[in-house]
Amino acid sequence: MLSAAAAAAAACGLDTGETHRGRVEYSPTTRPAAARHLAVSLSAASTRRHMASAAAAADPGAAYKLLLSCPAGLPRSRVSVKFDQSFDRIPHPDAALEESISVIWNQRLKQNPSSYSGTKFRYGGHAVHYKDEPNKEYCVSLHLGLTDYSTFVGTNLNPLWEKFLVPSEDDSVHCQHMSNPLGNGAIVQTSDEKIIVLQRSYNVGEFPGYFVFPGGHSEPQEIGILAHQTDEKDLAVLNERVSQEMFDGIIREVVEETGVPSNSLTEPVFIGISRREMNVRPTAFFFTKCNIDSGGVHELYSRAQDGFESTKMYAVSEEELLGMTDRMPGCHRGGFALYEMMKTAAKKS
Repeated sequence: MLSAAAAAAAACGLDTGETHRGRVEYSPTTRPAAARHLAVSLSAASTRRHMASAAAAADPGAAYKLLLSCPAGLPRSRVSVKFDQSFDRIPHPDAALEESISVIWNQRLKQNPSSYSGTKFRYGGHAVHYKDEPNKEYCVSLHLGLTDYSTFVGTNLNPLWEKFLVPSEDDSVHCQHMSNPLGNGAIVQTSDEKIIVLQRSYNVGEFPGYFVFPGGHSEPQEIGILAHQTDEKDLAVLNERVSQEMFDGIIREVVEETGVPSNSLTEPVFIGISRREMNVRPTAFFFTKCNIDSGGVHELYSRAQDGFESTKMYAVSEEELLGMTDRMPGCHRGGFALYEMMKTAAKKS
């Protein structure tokens, strides 16, 4: 019988442990007709549920879970971070399974010697509390630790990734043995009320050719974090720096991936966290407006710094966006769901 490490290595015919899929065969303008047809006999809400369940059934990578929703859209003043070593990954008690992490990473290095195991913020949960004010505004505290890219490849992208999970309703316990770097994504609305969507390159390992919102990761190195600090006097300052990086990081990603200048974007608001069910990958989502119209954004995209991961940019209506979601990874489908919740809340207020 193969050990866990050997089984994981044998299953790594694809270095990400995920299925590579063919080129998208429809344009963003063809799907809305199908959505409109469904809407004739179904309400808007049931149409979306039907499409979500159908897409998840056809593509397991499309399934998602909302870990936190903030439909009011929280500004920086209402989002904080508790950065602590207690939110780091807990090693799995199965030594062979732990060994598979380094086996898979070494295979990745052989395939791509330039791979770098950079440090990432690890999502370890969150807490909600209310300010002691008459309006009782709620605030969110994100619980973050540290992880790195090699551990992400060896746990979340491990062909045996489900073996790392713990049976528990508590998500932080359920995923305690996973790397779970916290990604970020932005719903960017142009001045002519279009939403920016990117199509991933066919050269990337995860979900080639899929539609995604601009995003990536907030980076510990951007604020000088290489490891945990033990000086308690600096903890409050450190937490504040990490909190700010959550918001600075998403602006940086939008600028790099779309080419729009940072001063064209409004201060982002935090709308929640979604998790792709496949590989349990969490992503924090934000909403921001751009004061440039869709035509101008298209021109800027051709000069974007980060042109490797995406090959095409779309600026679409909300109806067109709905039609594109069945070709989105689960975490970004969850981002779309969070955006819809934000819009619904805005209409009620």
